[in-house]
Amino acid sequence: MLIGVPSGITNVERRAVRDAAKNAGARSVYIIEKLMAAAIGIGLPVLESDGIMIIDIGGGTTDIAVITLGGIVKSRNLRIAGNHLNEDIIRHIKETHKVQIGEKTAENLKIELCSLVDEEKPITARARGRDLVTGLPKEIEVSDKDIKDAIVLSIEKLIETIKNVIETMPPEIMSDIMKRGVYLVGGGALIKGIDTVLSGFMKIPFYIADDPLTATVRGTGVVLNDLEKYKDVLIQSDDELSTE
Repeated sequence: MLIGVPSGITNVERRAVRDAAKNAGARSVYIIEKLMAAAIGIGLPVLESDGIMIIDIGGGTTDIAVITLGGIVKSRNLRIAGNHLNEDIIRHIKETHKVQIGEKTAENLKIELCSLVDEEKPITARARGRDLVTGLPKEIEVSDKDIKDAIVLSIEKLIETIKNVIETMPPEIMSDIMKRGVYLVGGGALIKGIDTVLSGFMKIPFYIADDPLTATVRGTGVVLNDLEKYKDVLIQSDDELSTE
């Protein structure tokens, strides 16, 4: 069994993951950082010496990593991701329309309307919730501008974090990333215009991976089918290897 874990996992957390897998019936357990698996899943040459930067905008966290020679040399986690954006939308609709909507409605509005670039024509969608004045059900019309206004501060924080990671890179890796670009995976990569906005701020190309939602699971499949080739990217200590 091969399990993807967040970057920076502690030894205690790693042991807990391995024990859970063993208790579930796995004979051999291997652990890989999720961003490493995602990079492999979208076909990036993680074993080479060139620097690679990949960002996973997931549900609970946004994970940022710089990879070279089969290892993650710099990583950062940020609790601004899909779920946080949903909360932003719920709060904005509550403040501007005086209507309380649920998380599922906010998620649907995000998927349908979220765009970080200006649209030629306004896009709207209907949303149902509870009128905060009367307490009765109410249907409202929400525009793409509403969603953009709701998430803009969180997106600015995300941009600032990515900028900080880039600014602290060694010059050689910076040169590699300027040449290769930065790759986006996870559900947040599907936000319309996010690659354009990030490229504009960072002056570095940003690319949305093909099928970004499945990048990590595809990468774990590649590694599991060729453990010998990718043995150096796995997270394992000598005592763990001796128990296999």
